[in-house]
Amino acid sequence: MPVSGKNIKALKAFALIKIQAGKFILPSVTRVSFSNNPYKVLISCVLSLRTKDKTTIAASKRLFKVADSPRRMIKLTLRRLEKIIYPVGFYRNKAKVILGLSRSIIKDFKGLVPGKIEKLLGFRGVGRKTANLVLGLGFGIPAICVDTHVHRISNRLGWIKTKTPEDTEKELMNIFPRKLWIGLNTILVSFGQNLCLPVSPFCSICTVADFCNKAGVKKSR
Repeated sequence: MPVSGKNIKALKAFALIKIQAGKFILPSVTRVSFSNNPYKVLISCVLSLRTKDKTTIAASKRLFKVADSPRRMIKLTLRRLEKIIYPVGFYRNKAKVILGLSRSIIKDFKGLVPGKIEKLLGFRGVGRKTANLVLGLGFGIPAICVDTHVHRISNRLGWIKTKTPEDTEKELMNIFPRKLWIGLNTILVSFGQNLCLPVSPFCSICTVADFCNKAGVKKSR
């Protein structure tokens, strides 16, 4: 990885963000990953899309008490699964996706979630963000998961200047060493949910305010 002044600046800012973000509650999928179960990480990722963390973690806990493996999951009826995961966003569609994923994992991968991005992207309802999060948190394979927080904060700070999550992923891979890739999402999501908000971020108490370009920030606190 090339070392430049820009890279060093980003790494220093990230170190400060990590300290400040450590005071906040970890993102829901990160908490689920402590079970060391890639399947739970995958399913919780699906539940988390367009859903607040508090709702996601509650739904994940309810669901995994009943079904914590693909074979147990497919025993649930669609209606029961919908009731268990409600009120996550788009719960009806997510219930269908979860059952479809579970059937595919049993049929094509002997009941085990594959640890390769090409295989994960082959699942209906799994995009690059989810696939990378499963690789990192589920398997410990270095991957950068770019969600809305990672994309927004990286551009806001001035580390990069990109339009799409895919471009953000590529640029961040050139800035951060592989050993930091997995934790990047957890730290920036915690930071983005609690401090570096999409609208009116808390710049007055942010430890990296002096290093931030504040790109796109029209109002702050």
